[in-house]
Amino acid sequence: MPDTIDATAALLAAAAPEGPGNTLRIVLLVSIVGAVLLAWFLLRGYRTDDTTTRTDGDARTDTGTDANSDDNANA
Repeated sequence: MPDTIDATAALLAAAAPEGPGNTLRIVLLVSIVGAVLLAWFLLRGYRTDDTTTRTDGDARTDTGTDANSDDNANA
């Protein structure tokens, strides 16, 4: 009869996970999704189409002024 202790030890050693496999995959996936969401959140403030977001009723774009300038800059 073969030595089962050595065979069992070899099978358990082969079945043991090597390294931080699943944990590293989860951390990498969460960091990529977080970076995409952070980029979306930061970049959405740089929109140049102000015609749909203005609430003061002045949606004209033919004034010749910069859309990002302060309305009270000359006051």
